[in-house]
Amino acid sequence: MAAVLRAERVWVEIFTGLRMTQFSGLLKVVRERGGNGTLRGRPWSLPLAGRVLMVAVYYRTNLTMRQLGPLFDVSSSTVCRVIQRLGPLLALEPASRPADTADRLWIVDDTLVPVRDRGVGASSRNYRFSANVQVIVDAETRLVIAAARPVPGTTADAHAWRASRLSEHCQGLTVLADGAYLNCGTAVPHRKRPGRPLLKGEEDDNAQHRRVRARVEHVIGRMKNYKILRDCRQRGDGLHHAVQAVAHMHNLALAA
Repeated sequence: MAAVLRAERVWVEIFTGLRMTQFSGLLKVVRERGGNGTLRGRPWSLPLAGRVLMVAVYYRTNLTMRQLGPLFDVSSSTVCRVIQRLGPLLALEPASRPADTADRLWIVDDTLVPVRDRGVGASSRNYRFSANVQVIVDAETRLVIAAARPVPGTTADAHAWRASRLSEHCQGLTVLADGAYLNCGTAVPHRKRPGRPLLKGEEDDNAQHRRVRARVEHVIGRMKNYKILRDCRQRGDGLHHAVQAVAHMHNLALAA
């Protein structure tokens, strides 16, 4: 029995990037959101833990459904149904408003995710068919606060920010951003005036701004350890569900 538990623990840690305690927390969330359904009709060939593990492995490795089927001893159609059923239930939990709102600092940035769905992506600046996803991160904890629905990769960051309605979630907080978010109610770097260099104080402010804003880029880089965000084959809301699930698993891995 102990050998079986060790094998399961190794499987979870290698293929999902989560420790067993973190994976148990993810499983608890999915169960509370109704992941087991009504338990009527034809039962699933895998228990809920196995199905959650399958979705986490899919997001982490981006293996095809034909490849995942033999790993879990199920058909590729079963893998597809499990991902469609449980993917939305792994979504990031809504962030609660911090008590010390005035003292909090959040950071926003975008990332381009290559996609196959022509209805979601567009040929963009990374020379691939991609979607633009806006991500908000807490500067102190590096936890993902929110992730917007994807928009075509050609969308300007300022327009994507306004269309995402994430600004309504940030009322009363200072949100750091790069120069692409000018006039969006965010704190952006000082810009050079025509024919004039930046003042000494402005250069120092920009240097500090870059150091702090780099944290959101580090978080996005960690999220892209889940290879589903390097080449998403899902269509429709599949990318949105994947981003939400990856953000949730990132937070679990970071907080525990």
